[in-house]
Amino acid sequence: MTKNGRNMTRLTYLIITLFILNSCGDKTPQKLPILGNVDIQYREENGKTVVDTLYPTIPYFTFFDEDSNIVHNESFKGKVWIAEFFFATCPTICPIMNSQFKKLNNETDKFKEHLQFISFSINPKHDTPSVLRKYKKDHDIHAKNWTFLTGNENETHRLGIENFLTFAGRDEEAAGGYAHSGSFTLVDKSGHVRGVYAVTNPDLTVNQKEYKRLKNDITNLLNFEYHVK
Repeated sequence: MTKNGRNMTRLTYLIITLFILNSCGDKTPQKLPILGNVDIQYREENGKTVVDTLYPTIPYFTFFDEDSNIVHNESFKGKVWIAEFFFATCPTICPIMNSQFKKLNNETDKFKEHLQFISFSINPKHDTPSVLRKYKKDHDIHAKNWTFLTGNENETHRLGIENFLTFAGRDEEAAGGYAHSGSFTLVDKSGHVRGVYAVTNPDLTVNQKEYKRLKNDITNLLNFEYHVK
């Protein structure tokens, strides 16, 4: 091989290497899935059968917030939600969950205009708006993009299980009379559930891997699907 040939080969390898490194640096992460049971709809278009995939969305809901305002889905329109289900008198898992929720809220502060944190009470008989307002104050929660909601108990439990894909319900044998998972749910701007994260384990320890996954998914969803930097 001539000297010029060897130089051209080295140059070619250098260009390929730089291209690979640049491609890896700009690699778009895999798109988050849409969770839940999809439905199929058939329709006729120009004499052909077209199949549409219908992805589940969070249904319309109405609740009271901690300031006794009536809120519903449209109240959070245009935002990505992170939701939890808890109750104010919970003596075990809830304090840990809300500690992680608060940490996550603080660590995503640069995205606060695009994120809505929602805490649904599963014990509305006790957790009235005034109780939730006091709960926020006692736990030093001042974030404007974090709302506590209370409403119909059966509807709240159904919403958690069927739509937010996290367990919430009565359990007389559980501490405080209610049982729920320690997970958080990520919902996109269209109302699709994009992830469920078991941040708090049943043994009351924090699952750091799940917490990190949620935080990364929030960033990737905003960065690459909604172009928020």
